[in-house]
Amino acid sequence: MKPLIQRYSDSDRINHWIVAIAFVLAGLSGLAMFHPAFFSLTGLFGGGAWTRTLHPYIGIVMFTAFVSMAKRFWKHNVMVPVDYEWLKLLPDVLTNREDRLPKIGKYNAGQKLLFWMLVVALPTLFVTGLIFWRAWFAEYFPIPVIRLAALLHAVAAATLITGILVHIYAAIWIKWTVGAMIRGSVTHKWAKAHHPLWYREVTGQPATPPGQE
Repeated sequence: MKPLIQRYSDSDRINHWIVAIAFVLAGLSGLAMFHPAFFSLTGLFGGGAWTRTLHPYIGIVMFTAFVSMAKRFWKHNVMVPVDYEWLKLLPDVLTNREDRLPKIGKYNAGQKLLFWMLVVALPTLFVTGLIFWRAWFAEYFPIPVIRLAALLHAVAAATLITGILVHIYAAIWIKWTVGAMIRGSVTHKWAKAHHPLWYREVTGQPATPPGQE
């Protein structure tokens, strides 16, 4: 049996899980304050006052960790011509007909679009959150600016939550994807099937037999 291929380093995985855990905590605490229907979630944080206090600090941790993660993965998420071909064949992606899809590198177009959505959403959440953070900055901004910031904050949060839910579903749907971020490695078969250009890059071996490429 061939040894596994490293897909993520230890530091990559630690960075990812800090962002992921902070996202869950920020999302739950944010929902708890967003609407009375979710107020019971404040019990996870010690009550309403603690939820309100902790939420912005959790957001800072998430944003700071994401900046580090973005620096690590930036070069792998630049859109290239093959990504647009992949998007045109989205029905084949959704029906798992991978034999019809173009060969891709470390990430597919869907993963790259999620990355760029995060690049937009998280700074938006960070900046708007600072504007109406009453304990520190809200007094420096007029009410209309604070209200606009709150609206943009909610829109960015809803977009982020939707994107991450799709990301989680896709990671579970494609076997070994979650394992790659837990263990840091994948099988040769998985790499050949889902990211053949990346497989060739890291191993120097073709992802398909000679004559079939």
